[in-house]
Amino acid sequence: MPANLTPEYEKAELRYRQAATDEERLAALQVMLGAIPKHKGTEKMQADLKRRISQLRQAEQKAAHGKGPDPFHIPRSGAGQVVLIGPPNTGKSSLLAATTHAAVKVADYPFSTVVPQPGMWDKDGVQIELVDTPPLTAEHVPTGLMGTIRNADLVCVVVEAGDTSLEQMELVLGVLRERGLTLRSVPRSQLPAADPDQRAGLVAVTKLDLGGRETIQTLRELYGHHVQATGRAGVGLDVLGVSAQTREGLDDWFQRMWSLLAMLRVYSKEPGKPPDMRRPFILPAGATAADLARQIHRDLPERMKFARLWGHCRFDGQQVHRTEPLRDKDVVEIHE
Repeated sequence: MPANLTPEYEKAELRYRQAATDEERLAALQVMLGAIPKHKGTEKMQADLKRRISQLRQAEQKAAHGKGPDPFHIPRSGAGQVVLIGPPNTGKSSLLAATTHAAVKVADYPFSTVVPQPGMWDKDGVQIELVDTPPLTAEHVPTGLMGTIRNADLVCVVVEAGDTSLEQMELVLGVLRERGLTLRSVPRSQLPAADPDQRAGLVAVTKLDLGGRETIQTLRELYGHHVQATGRAGVGLDVLGVSAQTREGLDDWFQRMWSLLAMLRVYSKEPGKPPDMRRPFILPAGATAADLARQIHRDLPERMKFARLWGHCRFDGQQVHRTEPLRDKDVVEIHE
């Protein structure tokens, strides 16, 4: 049964996705619960909304009694969580401000970020959660920061274009190396499950509007994929140049993060109707038509007979089996 969500619900859901604080999330969830149509087709969604409201209220109560949650534990949200790490004043907060609606404190003095700050980047029909973090130095790594890094789906090292970029890069990778972590620019689904200390990562070189563009090529020569393994904490890394001020390179940065997160955006289509291109389903790489059906409704895979596919097949609307692997931006029509 279709949910038939109201415009009021969809607006509240957008506010929830863009919320920067638990207070804003709770307010949006309460509006969503009040606006959602009450029928059998939304029972599971209603239960999920009530569960999330309850969790946020419990967190508020703990905070009121001095037992608030760990500020360095940022629950995953969106299609994937990307943690930005780097030395002071490399532009992490500026990147978060340029790409999300988070209430970011951007300052030209060091250590203006004292706890991790999440924000949701909504682009191309998907959402990637960026997390700005307190700066690290050779003398100090904030308590809890390594937990934030290990909890993330993807780690982005942020360094500033210019004469100090190599020094900054070695500082960050040295901190990771001391703690046994290695970054590689390969999709996280391809990392060996037996080695949790290998993490998917990349490098963003910021402030291109101020010069220092030769930094990018230098870092690629030292840390790129053509470099043989040397035991260093970050060999085989993509290096991308960006500017929060001019927005140069931000689109390429988003697309590369999306590919490293190893997720798919897939659009559903009802027979005889156009596809809904506003709200893609987000699935892990390798997902099948049956996996999409299960995300639509948990009982649908057992009822489906076949699917029709628009996208990577030889012709539009081709009939495929339930086990057909999907690709990014496919349109799928489930037949019962």
